[in-house]
Amino acid sequence: MLIESLQNEKIKNLIRLNTDNRFRKKSGVFVVEGKQENERAQKFRFESLGIFICEEIFNGEIPKGKTHFVSLKVYEKIAYRGTSEGILGVYQIKDFNLSQYKPKENSSVIIVEGVEKPGNLGAILRSCEAFGIDALIVADAKTDFYNPNVIRSSVGCLFGMNIFAATNEEVFQFLEKNNFNIYSTFMDESAEDLYKKDFRKKSAVVFGTEHSGISKFWLEKSENILIPMSGTIDSLNLSNAVAITCYEILRQKKT
Repeated sequence: MLIESLQNEKIKNLIRLNTDNRFRKKSGVFVVEGKQENERAQKFRFESLGIFICEEIFNGEIPKGKTHFVSLKVYEKIAYRGTSEGILGVYQIKDFNLSQYKPKENSSVIIVEGVEKPGNLGAILRSCEAFGIDALIVADAKTDFYNPNVIRSSVGCLFGMNIFAATNEEVFQFLEKNNFNIYSTFMDESAEDLYKKDFRKKSAVVFGTEHSGISKFWLEKSENILIPMSGTIDSLNLSNAVAITCYEILRQKKT
């Protein structure tokens, strides 16, 4: 059966899931758009509740799950990225409780405090996954992990990463309990060069918010480091700073 009406209850539900964070959390489900993203969601065992396909666009093998076929007009309305790839899946939300994480002896984790922009969170996830970071912890989260922009900008890396949400205090207690070396990224006279630190040991690097930087809470509980720069600008975009740090962690572990 082909769904052609925008008044179909399934279609109205999808549109709301894409645009309403509170409705998404209350429903306990979220939307994934694109072939690669849906493949990763299923590879990492997210429970599929339904797949929506526009045959005029889609080219490939249909993933597992109850399949609904929609017209091009309907797909353009439900897709966050317009006519891209012709596939959209609905999945069950998973819990991100930090108590579930059991770090290894030489684990490296990235902590982002109060990240607000979904695109930044997605880009950070992509860097953490690419450079082998063991976990991303979001302290005092201000954005929904299942926002379509997080999934899109992470290219589905959200599904394969260890990602957790907790308060600043909960994160600190977890790091102390598990004997992490804690570093914060704040530029002042006390800061030491990132490249002089030994990240082969169990370590956590904390990054502050996009607007106000790292909070006093972390400055008092960590060793301050910075990325050395030779230009006239004195700061980087949050996701870029995380990417550079992640690469240095990988470089040290490789050598």
